[in-house]
Amino acid sequence: MKETSKKKGLSNARLERYGRQLILPEMGEAGQLKLMRSGVIIIGCGGLGSVNALYLAGAGVGRIGLVDGDRVELNNLHRQIIFSAGDIGKKKSESAKKKLKVRNTDVEVKSYPVRVNSKNIRGIIEDYDFVIDCTDNFSSHYLVNDACALSGKPFSHAGVLGFRGQAMTVIPRKSPCYRCVFHDPPEDGKVATCLDSGVLGTVPGLFGAIQATEAIKYIIGKGELLTGKLFSIDLLQMKPRVINIKRNRKCHVCGRNAVKSL
Repeated sequence: MKETSKKKGLSNARLERYGRQLILPEMGEAGQLKLMRSGVIIIGCGGLGSVNALYLAGAGVGRIGLVDGDRVELNNLHRQIIFSAGDIGKKKSESAKKKLKVRNTDVEVKSYPVRVNSKNIRGIIEDYDFVIDCTDNFSSHYLVNDACALSGKPFSHAGVLGFRGQAMTVIPRKSPCYRCVFHDPPEDGKVATCLDSGVLGTVPGLFGAIQATEAIKYIIGKGELLTGKLFSIDLLQMKPRVINIKRNRKCHVCGRNAVKSL
């Protein structure tokens, strides 16, 4: 038996590994090759980031970047499913990298054990095709949005709290950005966070899977993205909601008079 499929360039092992998604008409071998040639960077390796990393590696995304400056703590384990008790005290990005390499040796994984800021973020995301915002604070959400808008990088945003979550996808210069919906960061202490109000572990699991799906759909060019839409759901009451949103032409990040630097 020959090792490679001459028709499409996938080895027999890859045809078997990705077989269940290859048979999807929206994917096929052409879509799988697009995934294998693409790069996705995940900013934040917590509850959302863990799920994104595992699913994207499983799907065969060729290059995955993992950005996180924190270390694993015991209180992370109920929702950050890429880690286990033996990882406590280790750098999240490095520990997650090792897990992904075991999960799929096809994938090139690069870790960035740093916190993103206005000086380093654009350099970190520049070599990737899609950005996933898995951060857990408002300042980071705005930073990722602004950097992606200025760099022309599509990205998925998600936020979770309690039993609720929300998600949207942004394609710079084509769809509303995060600031078009949430114009300015709230004042400190005015909005509840997971740290003080908690989160059910399955909620970031669901929204991390949504983000990973958005990245895959964008890369293969199939389906309808969450652009111009804010999807949310209260899982306690099982009440989903989709809000249509429009670009704010006065937005100082993506509007007519947008800023040129962070």
